[in-house]
Amino acid sequence: MTISSWQAAGRHLTIGGRRIFVVDRGTGAPVVFVHGFPGSSYDWRSVLPPGRRVIALDLLGFGLSDKPSSDRYSLVSQADLVWSVLKELGVGSCTLVGHDIGDTVIAELLHRSFPADRVVLLNGSIFSDLVSLSLGQKLLLALPDRRLPVGVPGPVLRASLRATFAMPPTAALIAEMESLIRLQRGDRLLTRQIRYVLERRRNQLTWTRALLDYPGRLDLLWGERDPIAVPAMAHRLRSLRPETSVTLWSDVGHWPALEAPERVLAALASS
Repeated sequence: MTISSWQAAGRHLTIGGRRIFVVDRGTGAPVVFVHGFPGSSYDWRSVLPPGRRVIALDLLGFGLSDKPSSDRYSLVSQADLVWSVLKELGVGSCTLVGHDIGDTVIAELLHRSFPADRVVLLNGSIFSDLVSLSLGQKLLLALPDRRLPVGVPGPVLRASLRATFAMPPTAALIAEMESLIRLQRGDRLLTRQIRYVLERRRNQLTWTRALLDYPGRLDLLWGERDPIAVPAMAHRLRSLRPETSVTLWSDVGHWPALEAPERVLAALASS
């Protein structure tokens, strides 16, 4: 599937005056996908369970959604957005699948008692004290919290993306990721969006408690070679919540849905 065919498969909803890109297809009990930073809904293209209604959206500032320079891009406001999109689509209870910041957006939804039947989390920094920030993340955090006057240099952006993979990504895959980041000059917003790191530190106890108190089925699918969201995060959550199902892949990095899509799809299909 190409970016253009993915775009053709979806549509834009107007939420809070912003155009939000959503793919909504299939029937049956819905599975909702929330992507990570700096990814997009396109990351999920190969792991959408057949025979289910699947909903994948681009958060504000990402992928094919609007990218306003004035927004604060808080995780709380992204949770507002996800809830509003699902309300617009008539979705109540569902399976929630998250990656990276999507994990924290889902934790905020659980904190608000969103009716999730099952939660599946892929590599994300669910414990701030265990995060190993990449060089690219540290550089973005060191810059002022405002829109960059120029775009991020191509070699820098591509090298930062490649460094988070364990399985060497193809040049075509990195080019697709880069093109979606740069749409509407979105790469100039990375210095604003990266502030989620600080927001997560401030709200760590709230979001950890939401995961620990979730009464339903919680699965972790984790690439052990992730340099950022290290496997110790999965181990800690299971120690705090023993009923959590944890699947570890020793050859996968930060992007399980892109590095090992067939395994992710099989895990999502498991009952």
